Formats: sequence, C-alpha cells, structure tokens
Amino acid sequence: MLQFEYPRPQLVRDGWTSLNGEWDLAFDDARQHRGPQDAIDWTHRVLVPFAPEAAASGIGDQGFHPCVWYRRTLDGIATGGHTLLHFGAVDYAARVWLNGHLVVQHEGGHTPFTADITDALLSDAPQVLVVRVEDDPADLAKPRGKQDWQLQPHSIWYPRTTGIWQTVWLETVGETYIDRLRWTPIFDGFEIGCEVAVAGAQRTGLSVEVRLWHGDKLLADDRYSLMGQDTMRKIALPDPGIDDSRNALLWSPEHPTLFDAEVVLRCGETVLDTVRSYTALRSVSITRDRLMLNGRPYQLRLVLDQGYWPDTLMTAPSDQALRRDVELAKAMGFNGVRKHQKIEDPRYLYWADRLGLLVWEEMPSAYAFSPRAMTRLVSEWTEAIERDYSHPCVIVWVPFNESWGVPNLTAMQAHRNAVEALYHLTRMLDATRPVIGNDGWEASATDILGIHDYDGDPHKLRARYEAEHQSNTLFDRRRPGGRILTLDGFPHRGQPIVLTEFGGVAYDPRAPEHHTWGYSRTNTAEAFHALYRDLLRVVNETAMFSGFCYTQFADTFQETNGLLNADRSPKIPLEQISAATRNVPY
Repeated sequence: MLQFEYPRPQLVRDGWTSLNGEWDLAFDDARQHRGPQDAIDWTHRVLVPFAPEAAASGIGDQGFHPCVWYRRTLDGIATGGHTLLHFGAVDYAARVWLNGHLVVQHEGGHTPFTADITDALLSDAPQVLVVRVEDDPADLAKPRGKQDWQLQPHSIWYPRTTGIWQTVWLETVGETYIDRLRWTPIFDGFEIGCEVAVAGAQRTGLSVEVRLWHGDKLLADDRYSLMGQDTMRKIALPDPGIDDSRNALLWSPEHPTLFDAEVVLRCGETVLDTVRSYTALRSVSITRDRLMLNGRPYQLRLVLDQGYWPDTLMTAPSDQALRRDVELAKAMGFNGVRKHQKIEDPRYLYWADRLGLLVWEEMPSAYAFSPRAMTRLVSEWTEAIERDYSHPCVIVWVPFNESWGVPNLTAMQAHRNAVEALYHLTRMLDATRPVIGNDGWEASATDILGIHDYDGDPHKLRARYEAEHQSNTLFDRRRPGGRILTLDGFPHRGQPIVLTEFGGVAYDPRAPEHHTWGYSRTNTAEAFHALYRDLLRVVNETAMFSGFCYTQFADTFQETNGLLNADRSPKIPLEQISAATRNVPY
C-alpha cells in the first residue's frame, strides 16, 4: 500500500484510511460507458495517486485519453457515524459511484471534494468504488495550467495529468462533526480569528472549545456556543507590546512561528469531534511602493516553481519530496516561491508553513475565452482560496498570468471585465492578502505590478530599470512580447513593482547537445554561475523593485532553465546559488 501523510494538514483527525495503491483502470476514448453497470473492460492496473501518464503509475501512457475509469474494492470499513470519502484532486470532471449509487460529482482538476458515503455502504459485502473522469485534452476552455494540448510537450507546456493525482482517503466521523475550520491572523489587534462550521445531524446545545499553544505555553483556552451550524470568534493573544518580545510570536520565513491548535465539538459535555490544527500571527499588506510583512517593508526573493517531477508529473513522489523542495528553495537563498500555473498539494503548503517559505498562489489558466471558461475558472478559484485561506505561507493570490485566457485585453471589454471581476472577487473572498489581477503585463486592477522581462543582458536590464527612470516613462514603453505594462485607464498608482519573471537561463550539464529550451543559454557551469550572479546583482540593487522572481527552480521536461536539474540535484553548488541570490560575496 502506498502511504502518504495526512492529506489535510489544517484539520487533522486520528482515524483515517488512505486509499492510495493499486486500482483497476480502463481507458474509454470513445466515451461509450455511462455508469458502473456497463461492461467496462478493466485492462490496466494503476498506482493511485499517480496519473496514468506518469511512469510511476505503472502505465506511463501519454496519449490522448479523454475519459478514464477507476475501480477499487474496499474492505473493513467501520460502521457507525458518517463515513466520508475524500479526493485531494481529480483532473478534470469526476463522477463517483459506491455500490452502484452515485455519491458525488465534481468539476475542477486542482481542488478537493468529499462524499458522505454512509447511506451507500453495504452491511455484509465488499464495497465497490467506481470513478469516471472526463478530461478532454483538446479543451482549452477549462483551467489546465501547463498541461499541453498537443500530443508531445512543446515550448513551455508539459505532459497532461488525467484523473486522480492526489490522495484518496476515508475517515469516519460522528453524527455531527466539524466540517470546516478557518483561521485569520489579525495583526493590528494581536488576535486570531477562528471560524468553525459543523455538518451532519443538527443539534441544539452545541459548543466548541478552542485551545492554542506556542510550544508548551498555553495561549488560549476558550469555549463558544454555536447559534446555528457555525461560529466566528476572535481570540486575543497576550500582547507583550515590545517589538523584540512581539517578534517571538510572529510568523515569517526567518522565524516561522506556528501555534498548535485543538478544536473540540461538544453537545453539552459530550465530545462529538476533536481535530488538530495550527495557525500563525502575521500580516501582509501594501504601503505605498513596498510590500509589508508584519508591518515592515519586506524584499521578496522568489523563485518560479512549476511543481513537476520527471516520473510522477504534478504529483510529488512522496511527502519527503515536498519537504525537500521547500528546503532547497531556502538553501538557494530564496524567501519564497511563485507556484506557477498549479494549485499545489496542501502538504507542500504545510512544509512551507512549518519551515518558513512564502508562497504566491496562482490559478492554472484556461486558454480560450468564453463565458463557460470564466464560470469554470471562478468556481475552481473560489474552491482554491477556500482550501488554502488559513495557510500563513500564502501571501499573494494571482488569478491570471500573462493574459492567458484573456488574450485581447487591450481591445475587448469582456476580457478586461474578467480580470477586474476576478480581482475584486478575490479581494472579497480574502481581504487579508494582496491580489495581482494579471501578472506580467497589461495590468488593470492589481495591488502589485508584476513585470516579466527575460532580457539576458544584465547591462540592458539595469539600464531599463535604473533609479533615474521615472516609472510613468517605463509604463509608456512596450516590453518583450509586444505587450504594454498597464492598460489605458489604469496608470501606475504607486503600487510595488516586482520583476515576477526573469532569467530563464538554460544550462544542461548532463546532455548539452540535447535539444532543450530556455530564454538564453550558457554552456559551462562557470558561465551559468557568472550570468546568474550578474542578473541577480542587478535585480537586488534596483531600487524600483520590491522584489523579484527568478525563472526557475528546477528543469521541467524540455525547459532546462532551472537552477536544479529535474531530479533536484544542483547544477552548481547551492552555496554559490545562495550567495548570488542574496547578492553577498561567495
């Protein structure tokens, strides 16, 4: 049995069962089967949670398969209470049956969903679980991120991910249980906002106990009554008042202080449910032209991270692989990552929270504009924000990248409306974090101006952004790709400017003759180090920038512009990379 760690790190129960492992699989390219009652020819065995395109799945078929079926027999499911079936992510549209009963449907390839399967369980027989997944490889009107629509990966797009690609798991809960838990840091009041929602049988006399610890020190032990099925409260933390003492309680990449939490649901004095969680106290805001972390200007040193592995694609090989990626980003001198075109596994965010790494979360793009595409985008983006709202590492939301999916922003009002709508929707769903409406160029509604510039000449880069240039002059010019930086009617209003993509230097020390792709190229380790050092010196010393994001963390298929090889081995010593990233002598 393939065992991953607990998949939902901010609402943890002791009793759960992973369903990762071997499942039956059938390709249904003609989409001829409609339900589990059909005579499906189960031709393959697949190792879940790896997609059938991934070599680690045991199949490794990267052809076009618009419909796939999964089957698994479940034994030994505990009775009593409610049995919940969870899917971390299934790409793209899933229908799930248990013992012939349709228990849930979900659309969206990057967000979780749950079915209460209690009523579909059999009392005296094995349980048969069947999943049908539609994922049309040619559909450009669905959020798909970097998944290629051509048979072979080309340019900056990668192999497809079809079907189940995150953990599937079961847990048993009581008749009434904690369904949702949300934490909001309130920096100015030195408080933690706590929202608890319950599900299942409605009862009167419900209350929740919330306890917070900083290490061994108990910070709060509160009990709140539920007036309905949920409650919202603020927990006041002991405020030492003096910055040095305050800082010991604040979360940052340099000091990732977390508060352990326990939430207990009671009916009268009877315990109905107990979950473990964690939270943190930190703020992220914009003051004039600077991003502020915990009320102080903070210079961002980010690296663009695609979140792919050679043999497992978008699924990490293990929980340790996710932790290692966080550790490597920090070891290379970065204080954050821009997760590019992917809603990353919650276990990555857990390690970023625990080890101290900032995360910019970006919605995977659809590429063909239509009302249906925008409806899909809004639905999945809303679910992503809900899933990741409580992670302190997440500091910026990015609904659009480089006008993908809205390619006619300068000419079509509907495209502009889409970006502005997603910006304001995101700000409504989460008022605590900045939002970049469209990263890279053609900015309109945005809290940060992100610029993508892959000029490989450090001297030209410095001249373009040197301090004596007024920003309004800069925004009148056209940047690479022939795109203006801000749309008419949305002049630069003093927001922070971040170079959110640059570099992209290709260097493949293992096969220099192999056909690879990058924005510029070097042929030796010495040349690679020298160019990286010179580029990073420019962006670190450019006063206009509140930070930067280098492309990229690791080689990803045909893109060999990573600081690391695809297997995460460094191309040059990590100490050299770190010194250049931080612009200090090596």
